[in-house]
Amino acid sequence: MKKILTGLVMALLMSGAAHAADLGGKLLKVGSDTTSPPMESVDTATGQIVGFDVDVVNAICAKINCKAEFVTTGWDGIFAALDQGNFDLVASGVSITDERKKAMDFSEPYIVNSQAILMRVEDEGLTAEDFKTKGKKLSAQANTTDAQVAESVAGKDNVTAYDSFAASLIALKNKDVDGVVINGANAAAYEKEFAGELVVPIRNLQSDPLGLVFRKGDENIAAFNEGIAAIKADGTLDTLIAKYWGTK
Repeated sequence: MKKILTGLVMALLMSGAAHAADLGGKLLKVGSDTTSPPMESVDTATGQIVGFDVDVVNAICAKINCKAEFVTTGWDGIFAALDQGNFDLVASGVSITDERKKAMDFSEPYIVNSQAILMRVEDEGLTAEDFKTKGKKLSAQANTTDAQVAESVAGKDNVTAYDSFAASLIALKNKDVDGVVINGANAAAYEKEFAGELVVPIRNLQSDPLGLVFRKGDENIAAFNEGIAAIKADGTLDTLIAKYWGTK
């Protein structure tokens, strides 16, 4: 009986191995707007693209036998560039939305993110309700879920959307706006970078699942979903979350 059970276990293991995703060492180009630490940014000392999304994609590739080359691409044109074949997928803290699903395909979610508001230190007593009732101005990067959240908080007339996050940040520093809606995952990094100047007192405005983005019908999605499941199952994803945020 023991030999029979051992044989069954081996057969199951071999069957699983036979069906495991294997991209044959393929090099995949990954588009990313590398301006959002700790999700993705450029290390000024080395010039390398680093961050949580980079580590996640590399961990997935270790499971499904591929290699990733990250390519810095501005957010305003990143999905068009994907569609044109400039790279194979996008990893850039992208929220999965029904509207986006019409034009692109997503992997399974690998993390859930919530929006927050970055403000000047002297205004940290403001509440989300104050932006709506006191006519306070919010900004966000255009064509993002952050911009949608900003409108839901302050009303469309009190929101200015900029082509880049950097422009929103300048507007905040210049007091053209009173807050910038950001990914909550980036809050600690911005508070550290602008310590004593900017803070993130309002958090957890809206939670969105984040996914990797592919062109419609891309056959690699199944393999990446398998890779995501694998790094969740073996604790790799939890380790990476702890690396960047200290908690699961």
